[in-house]
Amino acid sequence: MVQNKRFLAIIPARSGSKGIRDKNIKQINGKPLMGYTIDACKKAGFFDDILVSTDSVIYQQIAVGLGAQAPFLRPTQLSGDEAASGDVILHALSEMKRLGKEYDYFMLLQPTSPLRNEEHIKESVKLLFEKQADSVISVCPYDCMCYLSVAINETGEMNVPDSLKKQIRRQDAKSGCRINGAIYLTSVPCYLKYGNFYSGKTYPYFMDPVDSIDIDNNSQFYLAKLILRDRGNPEESSD
Repeated sequence: MVQNKRFLAIIPARSGSKGIRDKNIKQINGKPLMGYTIDACKKAGFFDDILVSTDSVIYQQIAVGLGAQAPFLRPTQLSGDEAASGDVILHALSEMKRLGKEYDYFMLLQPTSPLRNEEHIKESVKLLFEKQADSVISVCPYDCMCYLSVAINETGEMNVPDSLKKQIRRQDAKSGCRINGAIYLTSVPCYLKYGNFYSGKTYPYFMDPVDSIDIDNNSQFYLAKLILRDRGNPEESSD
């Protein structure tokens, strides 16, 4: 499937999350959150290296213990809330090149998408080659729910819902797709040329909304925890 190409998995896992303290290593059913992404990469079976890009020595040690590589730490300027993912990617590619490792493709896999598994990863790569694409980005469907949209005026009161003004039926509400943040796949030359995943020939990889849960708050964390437990991955715990 990978046609003798070299693949790098980049898992960005900085410390200092504001929404959930130490989110990327928080235990979820007995495993650190980023462990689900590392395991998915290992099970996919084709990555030459699975790299965790972090600014924390503790995260670095946990990543290595989970079977990933973390041979360097991010500099301070790439560790805050304002750090751009593009700069993190370029830093990772540069540091791996400094260590004598270069790649044909890389996949950015955020640890906050624990329901993205090895099958999703393999299918996205298959799509890349089938379409002869430069990039593949995971998406999922969403309902715009335009019939429920409201506006709040300057006094704090709610205005008349659009559905009453326009008589929009629920079944007529527009729907579409959104980027779910689970998979960003591209060729290294393409990324170095454009600096993004969108300027070349880019295709969407469609995922189920449930598998697209992106943990940003405690409610999403708890929901993902319940789904993973229901799927038997891994054993229950009291965390």
